[in-house]
Formats: sequence, C-alpha cells, structure tokens
Amino acid sequence: MTRCVFVLDLFNGSAVHALRGERERYLPIDTASAIVRTSDPLAILDELRPKEVYVADLDRIMGTGENLDLIGEIAREAETMADVGISSTEDLDLLPPSVTPVLGTETGSFALIMAASLKREVVVSIDLFGGAVLSRDPALMVPPLDLIRRLNLLPLREIVLLTLDRVGTSAGLDEIFLRKAADLSDHPLLLGGGVRDASNLDRLEDLGIAGALVATAVHRGKIPLEAIR
Repeated sequence: MTRCVFVLDLFNGSAVHALRGERERYLPIDTASAIVRTSDPLAILDELRPKEVYVADLDRIMGTGENLDLIGEIAREAETMADVGISSTEDLDLLPPSVTPVLGTETGSFALIMAASLKREVVVSIDLFGGAVLSRDPALMVPPLDLIRRLNLLPLREIVLLTLDRVGTSAGLDEIFLRKAADLSDHPLLLGGGVRDASNLDRLEDLGIAGALVATAVHRGKIPLEAIR
C-alpha cells in the first residue's frame, strides 16, 4: 500500500475536521470521527499511533494565534511535517530541526521557497482550489503543471498537491491531472484532499504518486489503521 501521512489540523489546541478549506466551519474531530472520541491531538496520536503526521497550524495560517509548542510535542510522537503559514525565512526557525517545514503557496512566495530550500530541507504545498494555484505571488499564480516544472529546479524533499476544495469530501481522484503531475515532477508527490478509501491508495501508486495525506477516510474507517502505522 502506498505511503500514508496522517493529517492533524490544529485549531485552538484541538484537532478539527477540515472541510473544503472553509475554515470557519471546521468542527472538533470527535464530532466527525468513527474511531476517536477525543479532539486532543496527543491523545489521538496515542490511540492511532501513526508513523508520520502532517500538521496544519490553522491559527497561525490565519494569523489568529499558534500551536507551536504542541507541534513540538507531536514531533516527539511521530515523524512530523508542519505548515505554520511560513512567510519569511526567519519563520523556518519557529520549527525545531526534527520537524520538516511545509511552505504553502497560499502564504509563501516563489522567492521564499527558493531561499528556504537552500537553508534546510523543506516540503512545498501547492495549494489548489478549483484547479488553480492559491497564492498572492504572481510567480506562483501559474497553471499547477507549470509550477511543478518550475519547482523541479529546487532541492525540495517533496511536493504536496493540496486540493483544498476536495479536503474532507472523499470525492476521489482526479486521475488525469495526477498522472500528468507525476510524469512532470522530479520530486515525489503527495496528494492531499479527496482520498476516499484504500482502493484510492492503490490507484495513486499506479499513477506514480508517492503517497497521500489522509484524515477523513481514516476517521470514517475507510482506510485501515495499519496504513498509517
């Protein structure tokens, strides 16, 4: 089975259920989960024991607070990559060396990605909505396949294709786009958003995608816990 990275979306110190990037509508994860009865991120990790986690600090991404100490604790329990809304190279130092920074196009710029990739190992998240790259930087506001081609020039650990409008929807895979992306990219690609079940994971492997960020399908019991362990 393809690589599975368990997602924790943090808001006010709790894990929340992300849906289509509509952050004001996110509810505590225990209201949407069939497998956990808590929204305490550390208790969830203790129960599910994932090997690898992707953390999104929604408070810091939205500029309303931060969960940095909590991310440090999470990193002691599992291999961790984290999106904390990095918008300068100084922000990289917010995360301990054990955490891989995720630079999202929504909050970063191409110049920042370039500078950060020379400073430490980073992951880039191409944040997509309706098939378009979400960004305020004109250098990033290009068709996603063009951006993948441009990122081939940089020493990145991997790229996340984060389809925000599919997050939490179990909508399935856009196979045509994913195959084109995999053919173009010199970096491993991870898909975030829309993964429905274990059969989707097998399909991603066929398409040349290195792995997936998963949360909703795990909480609904559609992906076995062995996959994230």
